[in-house]
Amino acid sequence: MNDNNETTEVFSGTSSVKRIIGVFSGKGGVGKSTTVAVIAFNLAQRGFSVGVLDADLCGPSLSKMIGLKGNIHSCDQGWVPLTQSVGAGRISAVSLSYLVENQDQAVIWRGPKKTAMIKQFLEDVCWGSLDYLIIDTPPGTSDEHMAVMECVPNCSVILTTSPQALAAADVLRQVSFCKTTGANILGIIETLSGFVCPNCSDCSLLFNQGGGQRLAEHCKLKFLGSVPIDPNLSIYLDSGTLLENKDTCVSYQSYSEIVDKVLDTLEANSSIRNAG
Repeated sequence: MNDNNETTEVFSGTSSVKRIIGVFSGKGGVGKSTTVAVIAFNLAQRGFSVGVLDADLCGPSLSKMIGLKGNIHSCDQGWVPLTQSVGAGRISAVSLSYLVENQDQAVIWRGPKKTAMIKQFLEDVCWGSLDYLIIDTPPGTSDEHMAVMECVPNCSVILTTSPQALAAADVLRQVSFCKTTGANILGIIETLSGFVCPNCSDCSLLFNQGGGQRLAEHCKLKFLGSVPIDPNLSIYLDSGTLLENKDTCVSYQSYSEIVDKVLDTLEANSSIRNAG
């Protein structure tokens, strides 16, 4: 991973972004930020230019996972995201954590201010030419999600859930939100799907299994795959060594298979639209 920040092309807004994907879940703590980070790394490794937008304003954690440090600066056209080369591609990132001085200070904002901030991230950031912009979101179906859908009505969505029935019930509400707002749901990922022992690589089921697939079948959505709890993934993300260790990281391989399905689904959707 290259620690040197690079400057992206100067085009304000998302007009030069080919595809925008939001990662949603009605439930907190099911790995949305991890999903965004690992999918971004995987796409960049394949040679794509990827942007990540942290729309979880009250709990921004994506910047640490991506490994980009610094502060966003502005130009005549707007804000310039932090950027780094990853494999054959690149990752550009915007997060509220790049704008605040004290990372431990609570963000206590009402809805209108959150909405305004997300609109600025989408409309006033010089994202440049991107293959994919991936948006991390907080739990629920609130202001942040509505702001994303208002600014990006053609946004595709990946839903994440853990195996438990209560988590699936929360995500079911997210499905309803996406259908109401006209979002294109690419499919559902089940996270926390077993625990991978870091010593022997055996997988033990801690929270049952199959909740994500059952939810997908119930909602007639595509099941993109399951990802186990892998302690090594957290270690590699924290240390910035994920790509160096991706071949020995079980969960990275799971996400790689999920990315294959996401790319196939996007290609199929594009073919359907073109045929229409």
